Amino acid sequence: MKNNPEGREILLERPRVISSRVSHAWDLPENTFGAAYAKFMGSRNFSPDDRPTVRFMETEELAYVAIRAREVHDFWHVLFGLPTNLIGESSLKVIEFEQMLLPMCLLSVVGGSARFNKKQRSLFFRHYFPWATRAGMRCTDLISVYYEKHFDEDIEDVRRKWGIIPCPDPNMKG
Repeated sequence: MKNNPEGREILLERPRVISSRVSHAWDLPENTFGAAYAKFMGSRNFSPDDRPTVRFMETEELAYVAIRAREVHDFWHVLFGLPTNLIGESSLKVIEFEQMLLPMCLLSVVGGSARFNKKQRSLFFRHYFPWATRAGMRCTDLISVYYEKHFDEDIEDVRRKWGIIPCPDPNMKG
């Protein structure tokens, strides 16, 4: 984050993704990133305040980065068009690994894919895993994006700006 101007700004300001800071997203036009986030959270009855705390970090800055990674996770679901089921979460963990190279992300993929049935495993490794690997490598440094400042922008514009490839429908040939 320190090598990126927006990342440095985040480290300096330490914004939090909590209800009091993001609730205005509900009032934004339908085509915006913020409205897509609000719809995603509302359709699942999620609250940004429900994230567990981060423990056992060596420094305050490292603890903040870990908190930030947890808090932007739902933004990534929205941007990549991933569901919150086991395949969607495992796919997002592949992207998170490509972005942050954290072993725990890879371990989550191994653990998640072990719970797949045969059909899910085949679909994941044939469709989702290759897409998520490409998508995670192609896009900008996502941990260094100040998402809250882009809520009022068109969701397709922010995807293009950040090089995000939404997950293609596995049922579509093409």
